[in-house]
Amino acid sequence: MKLQDKVCIVTGAASGIGKEIALSYAREGGKVAIADLNKDAAQAVADEITKTGGTAMAVAMDVTNEDQVNAAVAEVVAAYGGVDVLVSNAGIQIVHPIEEFPFADWKKMLAIHLDGAFLTTKAVMPHMQKSGNGGSIIYMGSVHSKEASVLKSAYVTAKHGLIGLCKTVSKEGGKYKIRANVICPGFVRTPLVEKQIPEQAAALGISEEDVIKKVMLKETVDGEFTTVQDVAEVALLFASFKSNALTGQSIVVSHGWFMQ
Repeated sequence: MKLQDKVCIVTGAASGIGKEIALSYAREGGKVAIADLNKDAAQAVADEITKTGGTAMAVAMDVTNEDQVNAAVAEVVAAYGGVDVLVSNAGIQIVHPIEEFPFADWKKMLAIHLDGAFLTTKAVMPHMQKSGNGGSIIYMGSVHSKEASVLKSAYVTAKHGLIGLCKTVSKEGGKYKIRANVICPGFVRTPLVEKQIPEQAAALGISEEDVIKKVMLKETVDGEFTTVQDVAEVALLFASFKSNALTGQSIVVSHGWFMQ
């Protein structure tokens, strides 16, 4: 198994991409902490894992609250003895034209995506350093870490920012065998994306079908959504890679929407 006895914290893991990554890590022998605002939903995922023979626990975590992040990480370390993998996945989406974008929503978006990534990284790095075995920090970026779309100024800004954080963590963590990388998915049909379809249809004055075909999937090679399983495969690669050869990188998983 690729992650046998590795301690993995996945934020925003009660649903969607985060849940699939958590399930994938558990199948590969990882001890997985399901971190989410919704503790009950996180516990349901943990129970799903343990019922099939895996090892998992649920922790309540608001990634924008430093005390709560630190307490949740400490709870995981007390239970499992350390941290080997962090997946900073928690995120939301809010869309507005720039001139109508409420400043409070802008700040909320940056706090969840960027502050959350920073605070969870800050909390786990000392444990990775102390272990002597290094670790893997994985940020959930987006094609919008590379590209831009209308109505998404805060999201695009935040996702671009994760690239910079990743590179810095890679530089500072290298001597401790701590790797950092970014996954950049295209559109994945999670609840977050489902919510965007009618919102963008209303904002752009087009049908929901046209949002899917002419906005979301227009630039893909096959008109297909990326799946949560696609993203989890890349998360497993980053988590299980054995050396610093793969660090400071971003991999786009988007059916060819964005090509480097």
